[in-house]
Amino acid sequence: MSDGPAALRALAEQVARAAAVLVREHAARGVSVAATKSSDIDVVTAADRAAEELIRRLVLEARPDDAFLGEEGDDVPGTSGVRWIVDPIDGTVNFLYGIPEYAVSIAAEVDGEVVAGVVMDVAKDVLYAAHTGGPPTRDGRPLAVRGPAPLAHRLVATGFNYTRPVREIQAAATARLLPHVRDIRRTGSCALDLCRVAEGALDGYVEEGVHLWDHAAGGLIARLAGARLLVTVGAAGREAVVCGPDHGFDELVEAARAAGFLRE
Repeated sequence: MSDGPAALRALAEQVARAAAVLVREHAARGVSVAATKSSDIDVVTAADRAAEELIRRLVLEARPDDAFLGEEGDDVPGTSGVRWIVDPIDGTVNFLYGIPEYAVSIAAEVDGEVVAGVVMDVAKDVLYAAHTGGPPTRDGRPLAVRGPAPLAHRLVATGFNYTRPVREIQAAATARLLPHVRDIRRTGSCALDLCRVAEGALDGYVEEGVHLWDHAAGGLIARLAGARLLVTVGAAGREAVVCGPDHGFDELVEAARAAGFLRE
């Protein structure tokens, strides 16, 4: 099978759609907490585990020599130079509460560079996808970031960590940023927020405490739609992401730093 970005994207799309069907089946039966991770409010459901197992099986059946990194399972080494980076349900708390803001996120790296990414908005049955050398799309239609706007007219999304010390820093930073932008949104899914930057539904996104599986696919989609993505260190010392249209990006980063989201 080809290691080309278009072929990897096609496989990611196929697998993401299959995982979305499984997640919907779990939602229809009722969702409950199966375990917790970093704190007692950082939850894992049976659907998270089942979806990741399905994704892993389908990917490795098609490409047995590839590596696999998933949020819920052990890493699988590979020999092909291709690694899959998967969040089976990005937005698990939303999923637990029945809020229709959660996604299956699948990215493919070749020699350490993300070249294909798919984010499946499960509840709305919307597929965002991209690969290097081709246009990013939403259900097959090309995406582009929103046009230029002064900082005061930008809609910015953020998120909050599941550990109290980090949340306190994030809450204070959000309060400091709010007077300087149009408004702030917190939807609960990094992958979907990045896709909304890509399609022009948001002017920016900043969050500390994210992981590679949260932003690998959505970050590629946003970049190919005309955004920039900065992976840096947040004020609490954890990995942080800032994403926004290339135009005005430096101003967004400086505003996030001045508000206290990022380490000086």
